[in-house]
Amino acid sequence: MRTPSRRRPRALLAAAAAGTLLAPLLSGCWAGAGGAGSGGDAINVLMVNNPQMVELQKLTAAHFTKETGIKVNFTVLPENDVRDKISQDFANQAGQYDVATLSNYEIPIYARNGWLHEMDSYVAKDSAYDEQDILKPMRQSLTADDGKLYGQPFYGESSFLMYRKDVFAEKGLTMPAHPTWEQVAKLAAEVDGAKRGMRGICLRGLPGWGEVMAPLTTVVNTFGGTWFDKDWKARLNSPEFEKATKFYVDLVRKHGESGAAQSGFAECLNNTTQGKVAMWYDATSAAGSLESADSPVKGKIGYAPAPVEKTKSSGWLYTWAWGIQDASRNPDKAWKFVSWASGKEYEQLVGEKVGWSDVPAGKRASTYTNADYVKEAAAFQEMTRDAIEGARPKAPGVQPRPAPGIQFVGIPEFTDLGTKVSQEISAAIAGRQSVESALKKSQQLAEQISEEYEGR
Repeated sequence: MRTPSRRRPRALLAAAAAGTLLAPLLSGCWAGAGGAGSGGDAINVLMVNNPQMVELQKLTAAHFTKETGIKVNFTVLPENDVRDKISQDFANQAGQYDVATLSNYEIPIYARNGWLHEMDSYVAKDSAYDEQDILKPMRQSLTADDGKLYGQPFYGESSFLMYRKDVFAEKGLTMPAHPTWEQVAKLAAEVDGAKRGMRGICLRGLPGWGEVMAPLTTVVNTFGGTWFDKDWKARLNSPEFEKATKFYVDLVRKHGESGAAQSGFAECLNNTTQGKVAMWYDATSAAGSLESADSPVKGKIGYAPAPVEKTKSSGWLYTWAWGIQDASRNPDKAWKFVSWASGKEYEQLVGEKVGWSDVPAGKRASTYTNADYVKEAAAFQEMTRDAIEGARPKAPGVQPRPAPGIQFVGIPEFTDLGTKVSQEISAAIAGRQSVESALKKSQQLAEQISEEYEGR
């Protein structure tokens, strides 16, 4: 796909938003933007309602606004709702919102369509921000095809394996320093039933491109598979993709949590916290909850790198980041907010006012040399940083890829394709169909995307 110039006529943007290529990003209902537009000494920020974002909202007036005189009007919505509203406002370049929370999936796509304001010019003038302190994989994932930065991370995550140290000790088992998936499967069988009602491992089975497909795709990568080869040929029916999927489905059916087909991140977190599973492969961000003061498993959890087979690493890479709309009436003030919200000063503020375990980590190298943070997050901070720094978003497997992404394929159509494929995989986990049947249907869906991209 060619990279268009950053500024495009609004009519073309509206047409693109309505087109097939962008339909998956723009699906969902939207009632229109409400409230007053930004301007003067105010900016509008649209963001997801994650706990750390809500904390940011509470701290902004007394600190950022007091220091800069810039008022911030927040609109805070659940993830699916906020994605829909952001896509509508940014696609039409309505300018209602100056800043929005976007992930490393959306930012390169939005930048390619001229919806975002580049940030290199601001970074160059803002020496206090210290762009080089941002972990390299994060910088790379928020850089578009034109080589420019279009986002700054608020927090980041990779994935790793969490396990009950006490249960392993009781069974005389040792977690390898760098486990393979075959080793994990054997360990899951050993610890299955170690305590009453405890299963060997928790793996997501809930439908969703960001639910079951996130961990499963990392397994596919390290088993040698890929969604598409470098020429955009769909490869979901390849031996490697099938082997990985069968392995994942068999493991969760034999030794996984109860109701696996309805289990996502939240359910696995609850299962692990409540002692219902001995292992869990998922986001590094989960560790903060497992090690919180009121967690029943605090101090009982060990952490290991994401399991591998044919690759050296396999952890995913994800960040909630800030993007500035190209049509913003106040891009300079918007940058001041982004610089503050993603800066070292804000992390220090959260650590002192809220607690170091609540710091939006996973984005800055300096976080992992901060003595207060390191002490609070001692159980997992080093493993988390290693996982993020070891992530390879442009080369996560054993073959060249046509688009970036580890647990996703960085094209607009993936939200729809990934969701439909996830439904087939979840049905296999539930025992309603075979993996072969699920992948046969999934391959047909992926081939429709191949037809759009082949030859580009």
